[in-house]
Amino acid sequence: MKQLRYFLNRTLNVLAGVSFLAMVALTCWQVFTRYVLQNPSSWSEELVSYLFAWMALLGASLVVGERGHMNIPILVDRMGPSARKALNIFAEVVACVFAAVILVYGGVQITSLAMGQMTSSLGIPIGIFYIVLPLCGVINIIYTILNIIGIVKGEISTDPVDEAAEEVAKAEKEV
Repeated sequence: MKQLRYFLNRTLNVLAGVSFLAMVALTCWQVFTRYVLQNPSSWSEELVSYLFAWMALLGASLVVGERGHMNIPILVDRMGPSARKALNIFAEVVACVFAAVILVYGGVQITSLAMGQMTSSLGIPIGIFYIVLPLCGVINIIYTILNIIGIVKGEISTDPVDEAAEEVAKAEKEV
């Protein structure tokens, strides 16, 4: 399980990083062609917007893997350990169902519909850029399953984080 999580994290970090670097390079190219060559590049602007969407969705999948998604733990933190564990598992199940229905099923639907439409500057099917939706959906499903297994086995803590106590413990270790 740890090897799969490591592989996914590494792959997503590389893909998101490459997307970011390509966006920077293409934006620099766009500025160069617009202001130096006086002949703006329209395809680079379009590609940057698609790469931004890919980078954002790949980054969101990383957040799912780290269990860093937004939550309001005020009620969950006041519950007992078994209730916290159950609610954390429930949250992962909800994330898994969302990924399956919205990202995978909906992503496949919109991708197949958009394969008939061409991008204005690049001249390739828009559906190719939408493939990231079902791809990230599958990755999110894998991550949520790994998270559920980790919660059940106790490898992922569901204890509330007491930041003040952590700071005191760190200070005591330093002394």
